[in-house]
Amino acid sequence: MELVKGSPIGSLWAEPRVPDPPRRVWRDWALVGVLVPAAVLESILREDVTWRPVALVITVAAIVLLLWRRTSPLPVVAGAFGVMGAGAMAWLLGAGEPVGLYSAASVLLVPYSLLRWAAGREAVIGLAIIVVVGAVCIAADFTGFVDAVGGMVVLLFPAVLGASVRYRTGSRLRELDQVRLREREELARGLHDTVAHHVSAIAIQAQAGRTLAASRPAAAVDALAVIEEAASRTLTEMRSMVGALRRPGEAPDLLPQRGLADIERLALLAGEGPRVDVELSGDLDDLRPAVEAAIYRLVQESITNAVRHARTATRIAVSVAGENGCVRVTVRDDGAAVAFGGAGSAQGYGLVGMTERAALLGGALEAGPDPAGGWAVRAVLPRNGTAA
Repeated sequence: MELVKGSPIGSLWAEPRVPDPPRRVWRDWALVGVLVPAAVLESILREDVTWRPVALVITVAAIVLLLWRRTSPLPVVAGAFGVMGAGAMAWLLGAGEPVGLYSAASVLLVPYSLLRWAAGREAVIGLAIIVVVGAVCIAADFTGFVDAVGGMVVLLFPAVLGASVRYRTGSRLRELDQVRLREREELARGLHDTVAHHVSAIAIQAQAGRTLAASRPAAAVDALAVIEEAASRTLTEMRSMVGALRRPGEAPDLLPQRGLADIERLALLAGEGPRVDVELSGDLDDLRPAVEAAIYRLVQESITNAVRHARTATRIAVSVAGENGCVRVTVRDDGAAVAFGGAGSAQGYGLVGMTERAALLGGALEAGPDPAGGWAVRAVLPRNGTAA
């Protein structure tokens, strides 16, 4: 029966794989290197293990398959639980008490990886395999209803944990994408203001050219008319494009774009908090408006973060230095080095946006504890504001 689109099951079935799962790293090899000898020693030292060679082969096979649990989660589920199910069926049909190796518990990593990395349809099929094999294993060593339910819960709990981590990571990535989108929107508006200024000047010059060229050849008048029309049309189209980027009901921002002249006023953001000292040095003339706006935003966000999160801070030092071909921006505080911009904190979205803005202009930004104490944000932006 075809799954209904839009239903929870249909949505799960259509869920794509998580892109770029981690491949085999040294920790995976270390895990296998520890578990395989442990399984061998256990099979030798434990006297209660029945079908000792079979139990060892099944356990070692399941452990080795863990190397591919992220990149090929469904085949690993089929392989690991397949051999375990085959062993349980043999115990059900044969003689002897079904006693396996404790090392086989490492197979619990497989349900986690299945729900963490696999596509939706792979997860559904893999969970079905896990439940069926789990039921067979429980039946092979049935000790009561309570133990059976507990065993199934233990078997499926890693899958629930993997789904939870997957959802949380996906939610975090979506939030980061929203931050980057807002920064790109701000940059687009700044670009619009800059280009609109130049295009407006072209339109004015074209109008003046038409007036002055009244006594000149008609070709010059026609050329100026074309320039005026093209410039006006470009300005209208750009305003429409940026207007479409605004959220519904959001009024256009008519305030002039912020720049270097406004940085010293940011000291007011601190209020009664740390003192803000601003130093502008070097060649800062003739910077592109987009670069000036980016510098203002980086300094503004850095001061805001320091005021909110730098414990015991008494001073915030802002330095903007114009060098040959670039501008260096440094914001330091003397408080405790709290990782307010860490990837795992909600406050980290501000630094994500700052990094995105610097990268879009061809620059770079880094933030972290300052060797001299406190927290520091450092950015380098090219004077022309273009990515390489």
